[in-house]
Amino acid sequence: MVYKIAIVDDSEADRRYIASLTSRWADAAGCGVHITEFPSAESFLAHCGDVCGCDILLLDIEMGGMDGVELAKRLRHRCDTVEIVFITGYYDYIAEGYEVAALHYLMKPVSYEKLCSVLDRAADNISKAEKTLAVACDGEVRFVQLSDIYYIEAQKQYVLIHAKDGDYRMKMPLSDVAVSLDEYFYRCQRSFIVNLYYVSRIKKDAVTLKNGVDVPIRRGTAEAIGKEMIRLF
Repeated sequence: MVYKIAIVDDSEADRRYIASLTSRWADAAGCGVHITEFPSAESFLAHCGDVCGCDILLLDIEMGGMDGVELAKRLRHRCDTVEIVFITGYYDYIAEGYEVAALHYLMKPVSYEKLCSVLDRAADNISKAEKTLAVACDGEVRFVQLSDIYYIEAQKQYVLIHAKDGDYRMKMPLSDVAVSLDEYFYRCQRSFIVNLYYVSRIKKDAVTLKNGVDVPIRRGTAEAIGKEMIRLF
């Protein structure tokens, strides 16, 4: 799982500090993170437009211009899934946190242990709400988390789903499966869709996954896959 985490704080030193702690947490938790830093609420809104753009928001409250509480209120009008964590030096804003369903308040200076605990909770909430793929297999329907799928391949009228806990074979066109996937999945060849999170190497004719498997790609698509990975990660 790759978590998109935004840090909004008008102090560059505080942003860098929180970013370093967040990276340590990700390494310890064995997950991926894409961290983006913003010096103000206005810069966050300008970058993200009409979508939230992150899974977890680490948000300073006391900032020049728009404060963190106002930003959180705006986000909640269009995004109810983002995990909001307020970072502050004061207790005065706790009531406002209930209004925007903030996950937690962290008091400055933030300790690594407390941040880890909060990020663990946020990741658990995201996992519970994570999108799944309904797989009809062996007379029953199983729900496989998208983040657990390495790649999917077409085999005539069937698809073979290669996941962390094994392979699933389901009678369905690959194009029908594709509409249920998220932006991390890339149709790299007519018969293959790969989860870009697991790509460790891009070659001319294939991508190598973190589990050592090579998945074939269309000729001339290596550069496009690389650009898409840079955009996502």
